[in-house]
Amino acid sequence: MNKPLDRRSFLSLTALGAATVSLAACGGGSTGGGTAAGGAYTAPATDTSATLTYAIWDEAQKPGMQKIIDSFNKQYPNIKVNIDITPYAAYWTKIQTEASSNSLPDVFWMNGPHIKLYAENNQLLSLEGLKSSKAVDTSNYPKALVDLYSTNGTFYGVPKDFDTIGLFYNKALFKQAGVAEPTGSWTWDDLKKAAAAISKANDGKGVYGFAGDLTSGQTSYYNTILAAGGTVISPDGKKSGYDSTASIAGLQFWRDLITAGISPSMQQLTDTSAIDMFTSKKVAMTFDGSWNAGPHAKALGSDLGLVTLPKGPVSNQCVIHGLANVVPANAKNPAAAQAFVAFLGTKEAAQIQAETGTVIPAFNGTQDAWVKSVPSVDLNIFLDLASKASPFPASRNTSAWNQFEKDLIPAAFAGTRPVPDVAKDLAAKMNDALSKES
Repeated sequence: MNKPLDRRSFLSLTALGAATVSLAACGGGSTGGGTAAGGAYTAPATDTSATLTYAIWDEAQKPGMQKIIDSFNKQYPNIKVNIDITPYAAYWTKIQTEASSNSLPDVFWMNGPHIKLYAENNQLLSLEGLKSSKAVDTSNYPKALVDLYSTNGTFYGVPKDFDTIGLFYNKALFKQAGVAEPTGSWTWDDLKKAAAAISKANDGKGVYGFAGDLTSGQTSYYNTILAAGGTVISPDGKKSGYDSTASIAGLQFWRDLITAGISPSMQQLTDTSAIDMFTSKKVAMTFDGSWNAGPHAKALGSDLGLVTLPKGPVSNQCVIHGLANVVPANAKNPAAAQAFVAFLGTKEAAQIQAETGTVIPAFNGTQDAWVKSVPSVDLNIFLDLASKASPFPASRNTSAWNQFEKDLIPAAFAGTRPVPDVAKDLAAKMNDALSKES
């Protein structure tokens, strides 16, 4: 697996701004065979010959992807699929360049922050044909993922995997401080009280009760905004939610913890990540993604605990993200590419992926092998969260306002500007950026 931050990080504002221009300039290609104008998909003959390139970014997943290809070749022995791996740091730059030159891979990984950019610039083949013909049954995946990879009512990406967010904790630090361990019925107040008690019991030792990765909303403030009843962006992707009273409360949660000395300061969290503090036993609790369950278990062993996120004023909802497999609009062999994407979306492919223990497969009911990969904690928590999670916030040019988040929010957490002022300023800048997307 790549480092979590790399796996979920985004392009810089400059790079994605350039991508928007270049993608719009080159426009779309032919929608090709199989899904003309979103029509019904017809599976190609089993003796179809083709060579496909499958672009991914995670070296750790290559063995699992190859096993899936081997199974696909039992049905289509003459469709050769070559895996092309590009490290995440260079992946989107490469995809952007290939889109600009009409040379995108035959099938490639897509994430939430980029789906609208590529779909709405006519770079992706509509997969409505796979959906309507039931070659891909979208009821087999979490609805939030299907929604994430659908734009303007059109389905573009077959969900591959997903991740949700839970509360990891260190049992030894709770025991040492004489504090009861977290439960699934905890509220924000319960978390604050327990974290305060642990911080007090370790006064002067550099150990804190709680911390989160405040450089990235996915594992921290996006979730507390949802728990307070707010939104990062409106469902239609056209308006910021940061200036709402609920969203401000979701941000204030983190500032209050730092002010109370329950959490490390913003500067400390910038110098050393919350994840590193947690695995080095300097933090008793942290919000983190399902992708870190294995690493946390390796670091803490039997001292690792896991429960669902504590309930805020409204809920304990979290964001869900995951990858999808897509086909370019100008695919050289759209029928073969769609046949492969359809197979990648099957139960068989998902079970192969689950057995690798790398990510949670998106196909409902196939996650058992992944759950068993860390038997010391109940990983079913992440699956349960998926049913009520909200899609990862994204728009056509997500990176533009991601940059505003990175530029403005740290001041709120550092206490150099009031949280409401930062939230309202962020909303205004974000709305300006969103208004330029249409």
